[in-house]
Amino acid sequence: MLTIIVALMGFGLVAGLGFAFSGNSGPGGRAMKRAQAIAAGGQMDRASRAKSAVSDPASRRKALMQNLKEQERRQRKASYSLAARLQQAGLSITPKTFWMIASGVGATGFLGVLIFRAPFLVACGVAFTCGFGLLQWVVGFLGKRRMKQFTEHFSDAIDIIVRGVKSGLPVNDCLRIIARESPQPLGPEFHRLVESLSMGQTMEQGLEKMFERMPTSELRFFAIVLAIQQKTGGNLAEALANLSTVLRGRKLMREKIKALSSEATASAMIIGCLPPGVIILITVTTPTYMAVMFTDPRGHMMLLGGGVWMALGIFVMRRMINFKF
Repeated sequence: MLTIIVALMGFGLVAGLGFAFSGNSGPGGRAMKRAQAIAAGGQMDRASRAKSAVSDPASRRKALMQNLKEQERRQRKASYSLAARLQQAGLSITPKTFWMIASGVGATGFLGVLIFRAPFLVACGVAFTCGFGLLQWVVGFLGKRRMKQFTEHFSDAIDIIVRGVKSGLPVNDCLRIIARESPQPLGPEFHRLVESLSMGQTMEQGLEKMFERMPTSELRFFAIVLAIQQKTGGNLAEALANLSTVLRGRKLMREKIKALSSEATASAMIIGCLPPGVIILITVTTPTYMAVMFTDPRGHMMLLGGGVWMALGIFVMRRMINFKF
């Protein structure tokens, strides 16, 4: 009897261990499945809560602002490249051609200064200024002048779209009218936009390419209005009419700021041009009086110091009269 009892206890122990270490079978396996299901349900609840948090208006607005800031940063970086600035200036040359021209201009300035027996460092400075600074300034000046001309006529182009939409014309036909009737550089830019749309690009993609060539705030506002209207619908003519009113108000404020700051701008230009003008006049009238400044090493140091201080003064005055609006 004792042997039978020990055998039954051993069998029960082995069976219990077998059930304990078995996979998912039995009540323990079902309990494990239920626990996993509960955990999965908790994870799904957390995922749904996270999704609802993303769909919250405040979170959606925050994500939209971050997206806009990132897009603006990429566009600013792209607009500062040499290729983009050449496009903004309306030049059809490549950056490689630009650097070849800059090297030629710098070498010409270097050799021209050496002909007059100037010091080697002065020749290097003139070569750098002519080859790099002068051409970069010319490209920037042409780009700013072209963007200014574009902005002056942009409100009229929006008015053409408003009148065309009110009369029943589609937006693409209004863009063709602007491309055909508007002056430089507004007409050619809209002509490129119309060509890109006819090649299969969307309005958003075409305006992005146009913004790379002409990075103005007015064009960005126009692209945002069209994008919002395409996604949400609404009265396009009314939205563009309001945008035209805002742009004309910005133009009026810009002209008012220029008028109020014209006296400070003229004073800064006179103060900046006066010392170099005096040096040139003295050199032309009495060359022997200024010859010491160009032949003596102490004169070289004095000219260098004066040039540095003049550059600092011009930089400070430019920061004082350069209003961002």
